[in-house]
Amino acid sequence: MSDPTRFDSPYHNPVLVREVLALLAPQGSANVPRVLDGTLGGGGHSEALLEAGAIVEGLDQDPRALAQASHRLERFIASGRFTATLQNFANVRPAPAAAEGAVPDVGTFDGILLDLGVSSHQFDDQARGFSFREGAPLDMRMGDSGMTAADFLNKTDEDELAAAFRDYGDERKANRLAREVIHRRQSRPFATSDDLVGAIRAVHGPRSGAPEFARLFQAVRIAVNDELGRLGRALPALRDRLTPSGVIAVITYHSGEDRLVKHAFREWSVSCICPPRQPMCTCGGDNALGEVVTRKAIVAAADEILRNSRARSAKLRAWRRRQTPLGRHPAAQARRLGA
Repeated sequence: MSDPTRFDSPYHNPVLVREVLALLAPQGSANVPRVLDGTLGGGGHSEALLEAGAIVEGLDQDPRALAQASHRLERFIASGRFTATLQNFANVRPAPAAAEGAVPDVGTFDGILLDLGVSSHQFDDQARGFSFREGAPLDMRMGDSGMTAADFLNKTDEDELAAAFRDYGDERKANRLAREVIHRRQSRPFATSDDLVGAIRAVHGPRSGAPEFARLFQAVRIAVNDELGRLGRALPALRDRLTPSGVIAVITYHSGEDRLVKHAFREWSVSCICPPRQPMCTCGGDNALGEVVTRKAIVAAADEILRNSRARSAKLRAWRRRQTPLGRHPAAQARRLGA
């Protein structure tokens, strides 16, 4: 692929397209791979995979994103190589899918892609409330239902507010900021970006600016959408939807997301699961579910960052499911699969 920018659109510019194709696109196999794009967005990654010869199933919880991608990829819908479903990837269940609300007949895949975070269009659309532009509503929902950012700031207790600011925003003054939010909402509820900016400036001083705002608005967005919780629950289910030798690739934009993905991939790749101090292996050994493909996170090249500044924080990690079944030790299998 000579020019990844051709998959850009006014809706969203996909990051690390070349790198995603290297991991998930057909590599001379006679079989046409099936790929799940769990974060369809503007459809850029899906279009690149479809042009490379894959069959793609796309999921997105945002109906506007789904409509945009479906229009963009209608030629592939007509040929039967692309389908799009209004759904959050966290609702994919391990096979067989039995839980109410799970993605129907999602099947298994040779590749799975998650591109986490906010699309360019969502971020730029002031009505969605993801940015700290003056007067933007405090919404921040990825879809059209559930708690808004205003709800979170107006109804959450002090301890939970402080935990969100600290854990998702690396905020050293998390307790003080939580108290400031509580104090301010008693006289007037939080409604727009100006209200949260005012609370941040009260804690960090009038010279605080974009770095503090971006970090703490992101923390609220992660809390509102339960992004880390959903990711943690989804990863094992998505792993179990991979065919033998199938690859899952995840692009993260936040240290907490990256840490969660890295630890999950590492845990799935361990052969012996006995306690470290146990003198003899009793788990049966050789029970690794697969192997890490990317020993270090892949990051965007300088030229990509130059044309798309949002690629600066992107990190791509990938993991491959093993070809052969797990060993026959039933207790070991149950423990590795989380039973």
